[in-house]
Amino acid sequence: MRTSILMCIVIGLLASGCMQKLVRMQQVSKQSAYQQFDFQALVRKYMEKEKPNHVEGIYSVSGSVTKKGKGFMGGAEKEKVTDLKENYAKVAIIRDGNDSGRQFIEISLDKEAVGASYNIIGEFSLSTGGSILIYKHLEGKGKSSAFTFTTDESSDVLEGIRVENEGNTVVTYKLTYVKLSTR
Repeated sequence: MRTSILMCIVIGLLASGCMQKLVRMQQVSKQSAYQQFDFQALVRKYMEKEKPNHVEGIYSVSGSVTKKGKGFMGGAEKEKVTDLKENYAKVAIIRDGNDSGRQFIEISLDKEAVGASYNIIGEFSLSTGGSILIYKHLEGKGKSSAFTFTTDESSDVLEGIRVENEGNTVVTYKLTYVKLSTR
């Protein structure tokens, strides 16, 4: 008796999962009578609407991790790049009009699925002078890491850095954002 009830529950769960997948596939294949935009095109439309801030745009992100410390037995100081990723992400940085304390939000553009929701993966706040950005990278489970970025209105590059001490080693995290498009 228990076995048959358990089998019915398992079959019911499998059938509902298959139905959800079928519905998603049908939604993808439907043609709309309306003009369609993917998220990147929507961001470009947003940028065309008004004069964007020099920080706003679509960027390609690269990063590196460098460790610097004394060699074995207190020898000469050594520096080593332990991780290097070129163009590993595409993001949009857009103005945040809410009263949330952040001026800009960073949205990952790496999802290609139709109807996908896009995550806010970072927050930027511009300093009073306008040449320093404080970046809060949002990670899972409520964790975050902070970077300090330099910016220049005439440049299409944002460079950020975070430094941590791990014992006798200094670890430097560097992010480079190269603007792909403002329109």
